[in-house]
Amino acid sequence: MPLSRLLLLVLLIGKGDSVCRLRGSAQPPELAQDGDLVIGGIFSFHNNTLINYFTLFFFHHPSFNFREFKFAQAMIFAINEINKNPEMLPNVTLGYKIYDNCGAMDILRAALALVSGIEGEVSDDNCTRGETVQISHFATCACLSNRREYPTFFRTIPSDYYQSRALAKLVRLFSWTWIGAIAVDNEYGRKGIAAFIQNAQDNGVCIEYSEFISSSGPLESLQRIITIIKHATSRVIVAFMSHREIKLLATELYRQNITGLQWVGSEAWITDHSLTDSEGHSILEGALGFTVSRAQIPGLEEHLRQLHPSQFPHSQFVRDFWEDVFDCSLNETANTQRKPCSGFESLQNIESTFTDVSELRFSNNVYKSVYAVAHALDNLIKCEDGKGPFASGSCVLQKGRPVCCYDCIPCPAGEISNLSGKLYCMKCPLEYWSNNEKDACIPKAIEFLAYDEILGTLLALFSLLGVYLTMITTIVFYCHKETPLVRANNSELSFLLLFSLTLCFLCSLTFIGRPSEWSCMLRHTAFGITFVLCISCVLGKTIVVLMAFRATLPGRNVMKWFGPAQQRLSVLAFTLIQVLTCLLWLTISPPFPFKNPLLYEDRIILECDLGSAVGFWAVLGYIGLLALLCFLLAFLARKLPDNFNEAKLITFSMLIFCAVWITFIPAYVSSPGKFTVAVEIFAILASSYGLLFCIFFPKCFIILFRPEQNTRKHIMGKTSNSDIRY
Repeated sequence: MPLSRLLLLVLLIGKGDSVCRLRGSAQPPELAQDGDLVIGGIFSFHNNTLINYFTLFFFHHPSFNFREFKFAQAMIFAINEINKNPEMLPNVTLGYKIYDNCGAMDILRAALALVSGIEGEVSDDNCTRGETVQISHFATCACLSNRREYPTFFRTIPSDYYQSRALAKLVRLFSWTWIGAIAVDNEYGRKGIAAFIQNAQDNGVCIEYSEFISSSGPLESLQRIITIIKHATSRVIVAFMSHREIKLLATELYRQNITGLQWVGSEAWITDHSLTDSEGHSILEGALGFTVSRAQIPGLEEHLRQLHPSQFPHSQFVRDFWEDVFDCSLNETANTQRKPCSGFESLQNIESTFTDVSELRFSNNVYKSVYAVAHALDNLIKCEDGKGPFASGSCVLQKGRPVCCYDCIPCPAGEISNLSGKLYCMKCPLEYWSNNEKDACIPKAIEFLAYDEILGTLLALFSLLGVYLTMITTIVFYCHKETPLVRANNSELSFLLLFSLTLCFLCSLTFIGRPSEWSCMLRHTAFGITFVLCISCVLGKTIVVLMAFRATLPGRNVMKWFGPAQQRLSVLAFTLIQVLTCLLWLTISPPFPFKNPLLYEDRIILECDLGSAVGFWAVLGYIGLLALLCFLLAFLARKLPDNFNEAKLITFSMLIFCAVWITFIPAYVSSPGKFTVAVEIFAILASSYGLLFCIFFPKCFIILFRPEQNTRKHIMGKTSNSDIRY
């Protein structure tokens, strides 16, 4: 829109500030209300048609612009809403001063009167206050986006940069490749039509002529443009101007009976209802263009219909408006042909463009402009020391530049900016993390050792492979259970050991997957009990071997003190101790799932808390004690006959077992997150594979590939037959 609509809102902070003032008598506001903070507005309440074009023909008095008056009422309605809202600007009342710019003829005087903030005689004795913030609902000129030239200008309507491109594409869409272009002779028209022409030519559209029109120019200028249109071969005209210029142009074209034109208009006039009252409105029928989106403002219609001159007793415009709508006179002494107003007139039953809220477009922009100012003031008033936009360091002002110019560095990880209009960085809550754009906090990713990740899949496969190999070994031993190699040293313990190894491999699976209450309790207790059962079997076999080959007196049967019954009882007793320890642990302080947000900044580790660390280390320590005892006994039996290598195999397996679990302790303590679980699974699998390979695979090799060695004579070697119980 033209610069005449530039100053929609001027923010006056406080009262009595020193400013540059207008010399002479200031224009009083048409509508005003006192307040702690005053918001000013300038609107074109009159369509002034005192134009040099027609001084030779006629003289028009100003007519009312109901649309602009509705804009002013939308501003007042928004201010009243804000004053009634206890959450916004508490203990602060907003006021307003609204001026009429008389159809752009006196906008400068109105603006200076508004900035001066006082009525009566004014001067420019003092000029100390900074620039006034301006917010426009209508000014679309792309030039106003230049922050160097207009550092305090804001708007609630898109720039003409986008409208010009859209109009060029619209013309091309209808294959109108030969057109004319006319624009108002100001920044709005010149910048807008220039951008349109550039984009149109880029889309293959040819421009026959490009002319500029002014609402205050000489008559010859208008007649020259009319002549160009009349003799042009193009019938499509793009008009980048306001409703004032298009009225002049359409009226003169109508007078000269120039018809058959297709108009493409800018947003400034394409939806202006006041054009229907102009003499040449039929010329513009069928015009195309883009406009602001339609919106709804709840409560505005009721506000408009409640308007009465008594609300603004000093406003001449409101009185004129009222008299025009009801065709009556509020001044009984005035010399007028109108009848006196009865006092019962009301807008409740009047249907007019003023009370019509079905097409709220620019009115919504005015409404949003007021709220933009109110939110800015609310943030300013509620701002606390040390928590302002530049309070540590995300944004810093550019030296020597306007206050809206600053340099920002990205917020560090875990912090966000631009939350509720704030420019400083804010830390996300403990269980949240910043997104990639650093403008929102999102829940942290929850991490645990899952089956669908590579590490979890590999550990699960190795666990199942261990179960498979153990079952194969069990089948081999069962098919050869009557052979001397299997019967030697209590075959029952061998099968029980294979069963416990299967459980050891399976218990590692409970460590994979999302931790839950039952899985946390199961994983550590199952691990502790199955490993004690396993080591108890190995310990029983070790004692059998040691007692059998350490008998020093011939014929002395020491095995009667540790026969099959005693062996079973020892395994049961050792295992029962671990079962009681686990029950005590689960009763007093069992393991439970726990979200650890402190280990990593960007994610939460879901792990099993031990509950009682004493219980965990007691279970682990008992396993280590049995393993160490088994290793010592097997070490004492290391010099047994070579043909019977059970003790050597047990010694080597216990050496691997102890090495794995001694290494496990520092690795377990130092591994972070899900890798702690992976280390524990690795220790379980490594020690289980060590027992399986060292104790059973050599025997399976002899059974399957060296059957000649699977004889009593070969196994016994130099020892007597009575020393071994089958």
